[in-house]
Amino acid sequence: MPQRPSARLSAALALGVIVLSFSPLPATADDAAEAAALVAEVRQKFTLEGKTIPPEIFRDFGDGDMADSGDIWVTVDLKAAIGSNLYFDEIKQDGSWIRQKSTSNETTGYTYVGTTENGLLVLQSAFSGGGSGNFMHLHILDVAAAPAFDFDGNLYQRINLTNLRSIPLGDRWGGEISIDKNTITVVTVRANSTDDSGVPRTRTIEAKRP
Repeated sequence: MPQRPSARLSAALALGVIVLSFSPLPATADDAAEAAALVAEVRQKFTLEGKTIPPEIFRDFGDGDMADSGDIWVTVDLKAAIGSNLYFDEIKQDGSWIRQKSTSNETTGYTYVGTTENGLLVLQSAFSGGGSGNFMHLHILDVAAAPAFDFDGNLYQRINLTNLRSIPLGDRWGGEISIDKNTITVVTVRANSTDDSGVPRTRTIEAKRP
């Protein structure tokens, strides 16, 4: 039996109340300013609220996955990652390198190269599964704030780090990485564990968003 106009209107109003009740509240200007400051900190120092970003996120970005040819986990919420049980292993600084060693003897580390002119982050990482191999990668990443809900349904700002590109450098790679505007220059003097030539090889990579 077709509904009367008043019944349809009542149903539509009820639906509207339900939709509105689940609509996220807009972020305030203070929230937006705080999120922008956190993103700027990550770009400048590669820390978040003064805390060290766990190296093991790069293991999960694919450095520790020798079986697959492509990246699977590509974005991490830095706010959630720092201090989490997933990345509870002790973080140590060794010169310019930040490292974590797991209970299974895996070691993951990174050194922050810097930020490109267009705001992308450049890092060199290293992963060892416990053997003699020490596999190096160059990572080009982006960082951005994104609104989301916590377990209680409250709106908060995620600080998402996204791995845009991973470039394998080699086992026990040696060389230098530098940035000029949006160009990354990689000078290799040791491409792998058997390379003893000492001959520099130069490669340039444009850091760009998809």
